[in-house]
Order: sequence, then C-alpha cells, then structure tokens
Amino acid sequence: MPGYPEALTLLAGLSALLLMATVVGRALAVMYSSDVGSAATIADLNARIDAWWVMVSVIGIAFAFGFVGVVVLFGLLSFVALREFMTLTRLRAADHWTLIAAFFVLLPAQYYLVWTEWYGLYSILIPVYAFLLLPVASALRDQPKAFLDRIAEAQWGVMITIYCLSHVPAIATLRIPAYDAFLLLPYFLFVVQMSDVLQYAWGKSLGKTPIAAALSPSKTVEGTVLGIGSATALGAALWWVTPFTPVEAAAMSLVTTIIGFMGGLVMSAIKRDRGVKDWGWLIQGHGGILDRLDSVVFAAPVFFHLTRYWWAA
Repeated sequence: MPGYPEALTLLAGLSALLLMATVVGRALAVMYSSDVGSAATIADLNARIDAWWVMVSVIGIAFAFGFVGVVVLFGLLSFVALREFMTLTRLRAADHWTLIAAFFVLLPAQYYLVWTEWYGLYSILIPVYAFLLLPVASALRDQPKAFLDRIAEAQWGVMITIYCLSHVPAIATLRIPAYDAFLLLPYFLFVVQMSDVLQYAWGKSLGKTPIAAALSPSKTVEGTVLGIGSATALGAALWWVTPFTPVEAAAMSLVTTIIGFMGGLVMSAIKRDRGVKDWGWLIQGHGGILDRLDSVVFAAPVFFHLTRYWWAA
C-alpha cells in the first residue's frame, strides 16, 4: 500500500520530536538538580520520555509490517489491557467461562474480523452477541451473588479493551476515494497522544483549577483547554496527510481530543473506585497499558465512525 512510507515518515518526525524532548529533559535535569521539587517533576518527565521511545519503536516495527503488523500489535495490547482491567474486577470462580470466552474467543475473533475487513460482523459482535451471551456463561454456573456487578464489569472490560481498541487498526480498512486510509493510523495516534502529553505539560506549568480533583488531581481546566487546543492546532497543521481540509482536520482533532479527555476521566474514576493509582506497571512513568490508552479507547470508535460516515465511499 502506498501509504506505508508516509506513515513511517510521520513516525520519524515523532522520533525527531522525542529526540528534542530528550535533550531538553536531560538539560533541565542538570539545571535543576539542586531543586528537590523541580527535580522530582523533571525526573517524572524524563521517565515518560524514555517510555515514549520504547512505545514509538514498537509502533514503528508494527507499521513496518503493514496492516497485519498493526492488527497483531493492537491484538496483543488488547490482551494486556483486558488482563489489567479484569484484575481490578470482582469476578470469581463462577465467571471463569466468561473470562475464557473474553480472552480466547472474543478477542481473537474481533481482530480476525477486523483483519478480514468484515465490518458488518465486527461492528456488532461484542455490543450485541457478547453483550447477550457473556451473562449466560456466568449464569450457568448457578452463583447469583453479586451477579449484576460481576457481569457488568466483564462486559465493560470486553467493550473497552477489545471492541473500542480494535477500532484503531480498523481505521486502515476504510475505503476513502483517492486516499490510503493507513495514513490515518499514525495521524490519529499522534493527535490523541499529543493531546495527553500537552495537557500534562500545560497542566504542570500553568494549571491551577482542578477539573475533578477526586478522580484525577493532575487534570486542570487550564491544562486541558490548552492541551486540547494545542493538539487541535497540530492536527490541523497535518491536514495534508489526511483526506480532510484544514478546517475539517481541526474539527476532527477537536472532537477526537475532547472524547479522549473524557475517556481518561472515566478510566480514572474506575481506578479511584478500586483504590489504585495506575492500571499496571508495565510502562515506566505511565503505569499500565490502559493508563496510556485510556484516551485512545474512547476516541478510536468515534474517529472511525465519523470518518466512515463523512469520507468513506
């Protein structure tokens, strides 16, 4: 597909930005080494930058293998994310069949359907069939205690970590006239992730007014508005790699980043309800896979369906 070199070029550009961030981060660490408060913040920033190097490298390798590589990568990410989510649920032995179905039936089936571009089935497999049949797997074990709570948590986990996340590689299956939709993958990921980074950076530097202090103390009105605004501007500036006009790219970026912010807030609420700070520990400076993808899982289906409705043939 002709879009692969361009997608790798975008990743190379992101690597250049990371290189600049690395140099600045290391310089700041030397400059403020004697300031305990600033040194801790800068150390956290550098840990996040180091983790980004790993993540960009992994994504770059997947992109080098084309669509199949992206499907495999996000299938693996779904598996890890589902495990992180289920670890915090109240599922019990009676729900083992439900877990087996989620990990070893629904997950591979969903990504197989995305790979074969069977939109008519992958768009309803989980929200219709899994929604109806997963409770049956648990009900057959004849243990009604906290049944509604258990099955709701299982359904939420499957919906978020498999269904929503599978819409990232599904973006490449869109049929847009005179355009290779594979290019929209790095574009979408860049805009969403840069929104997260910029919200964090603006919040640390200028943030004063908490949005939801009990859910996410680091999220501020100033950081969110400036971060979303900056990411929207970046998305608009990259309109030339999309099928959108500059105004359309700005609108899509704005909607995507707002939905991504909402996703981060919702996933934070779930963590706080369970009394944990992070979903996991896999990514240094970021927590678990879900901590890094909380905005992506909400934004991906919205970006996919808006693009499909307005631009796909």
